[in-house]
Amino acid sequence: MSWNWVAIPAEDKSYGFARDISDRKQVEEQLLYSAFYDSLTDLPNRAFFMERLQTALHRAQREEGPPFAILFIDLDQFKVVNDSLGHLAGDQLLTQVGLQLRQCIRSRDTVARLGGDEFAMLLENIQHPENAIPIAERIQEKLSQPFSLHEQELVTSASIGIAFSHDQTTGQPYASLTDLLRDADIAMYRAKQQGKACYAIFDNRMHDTVLTRLPLEMDLRRAIDRSELFLCYQPILSLQSGKLKGFEALLRWTHPVKGFISPGDFIPIAEETGLIVPIGIWVLQTACQQLRQWQLEKVVGEDVKISVNVAGRQFAQNDLVEQIQQILQAADLPPENLCIEVTESAIAENLNAVIEKLNALKAIGVQISIDDFGTGHSSLSRLQSLPVHTIKVDRSFVHNMDRRQQNREFVRAIVNFAHSLGMNVVAEGIETVEQQLMLQAFCSEYGQGYLFAHPMKREDVVNWLRSATPDTPEALHK
Repeated sequence: MSWNWVAIPAEDKSYGFARDISDRKQVEEQLLYSAFYDSLTDLPNRAFFMERLQTALHRAQREEGPPFAILFIDLDQFKVVNDSLGHLAGDQLLTQVGLQLRQCIRSRDTVARLGGDEFAMLLENIQHPENAIPIAERIQEKLSQPFSLHEQELVTSASIGIAFSHDQTTGQPYASLTDLLRDADIAMYRAKQQGKACYAIFDNRMHDTVLTRLPLEMDLRRAIDRSELFLCYQPILSLQSGKLKGFEALLRWTHPVKGFISPGDFIPIAEETGLIVPIGIWVLQTACQQLRQWQLEKVVGEDVKISVNVAGRQFAQNDLVEQIQQILQAADLPPENLCIEVTESAIAENLNAVIEKLNALKAIGVQISIDDFGTGHSSLSRLQSLPVHTIKVDRSFVHNMDRRQQNREFVRAIVNFAHSLGMNVVAEGIETVEQQLMLQAFCSEYGQGYLFAHPMKREDVVNWLRSATPDTPEALHK
């Protein structure tokens, strides 16, 4: 066998060597990009952000650099986009959000995608936490503009947590990066609790709240098994005749050591952890069985209804309608005697899923009520498309309507609007005869509040029914 050797000219060898160096640089640049940048949004990634943040913190600790702030940004209702429009649309939304966030920062600042629908900003040379507020507001303004996804327009929002490089009490910079990130995250969750689409600046009280919440969550898990939860019932009356329309079932918790725990403290924990799902089913079962028992005992009439609040997390359960049907059958309670109350915020969290289930519930005869109306973000056009029988005016408007003209006109407008759509109105939080008379003049059908009765345990309801007389303002007129 003979070999044919071919000589390579010097210039060709030089070209091959140069190309090899060029290819190697391309690979190194690609590896560097992959290590520090997000391929979807082309923004710096978590690793890049952490490195920049660590450098800024070290400078602050050595008093070699100015104070700074970080913003934790979490998109509201991003899961809804993925579930309804698909993950491709979700990726498109993240890309467009990344472009908008770039426009909100200065040249010396850093914006990064941490993962999922979480973003972060490092704002250099921020002398005080409040100096970060204009940027947080600019983010909300940018995100409030419609995004185009699959020929559909979508408006999103974000919950933003702001943490400052220096402790507001001691004036000293944070000792560790971990603590700084934790506190920004805590502030972001506080913003979500405030209703989303807003920002919150961290303070030490937030951390104390978190430390309190952790044991409270564990106690709540045990409370379900230990039967520490119970229901109270507040009457809903006709404002024109005084006749009993129904009761709202209200969840209560008596802790064996701490005593009474406010629903405002434990229900948000139940919703965030998912405990609201089994608790919610228990509430429905207990309330339906109790009403049926009162009907059989002739304590209340067959037309009296029981109202139960169903959280947004419960509407995410595929078998919610079937579960409610089973509960009604087990209690031998007609569907028309059950009223499901849902808040505006719960509807907005998963609009399509909630509307689908509300339509199914209405089809079997269950009544539907919008709770705390006026405090959420429902558009009037959306409300017209919902299968709703009743609107409940939030107590915050009713409470001051006898002292503030603005509240009176707002309540009057809600009543008129509801009536134009063929809906009834329940006014919550009635405490004075003056408020009752105003609502009667507005032609509001129903009301509930301390003027008539506080929420009562089941054993006290019968005594209240028997003791109420037509001679007192608090009376249940029969």
